[in-house]
Amino acid sequence: MRAQSFTSPRFLALRLDPGEDVLLALRAEVQEQGIANAAILAGVGSLDSYHFHVVKTTNMLPGNTYVQGEGPFDILTVTGLVLNGRVHAHITFSNTEVAMGGHLEEGCRVLTFAVILLAETAGADFTSWDTPGPL
Repeated sequence: MRAQSFTSPRFLALRLDPGEDVLLALRAEVQEQGIANAAILAGVGSLDSYHFHVVKTTNMLPGNTYVQGEGPFDILTVTGLVLNGRVHAHITFSNTEVAMGGHLEEGCRVLTFAVILLAETAGADFTSWDTPGPL
């Protein structure tokens, strides 16, 4: 296990408009704001299309299964990290019948709005934290 403590000199609230792609918007804002490392704390809103992947096998490295579709869904949360400028985010969303989620992929399109909260992590470097095995 590895732990790092940090303070956050800056919190950002991103408000996405109808039709915007959640992952593309996150990537663009991280680059524009010059964010190297951050925690993605929360996200809410709605989607009219989704695209995510989940692990498929227990092999190392595990295979992935990609899932995409359309329909009205509420975003329950968006979480993750910015690792040396790279967005690694997960999304969970639901409708009246099902909840789904996994690794955020391009193709999650905002229906009404989405709000995502980020906290920069001064003093912490998350580079390679999403690499399988010990750091």
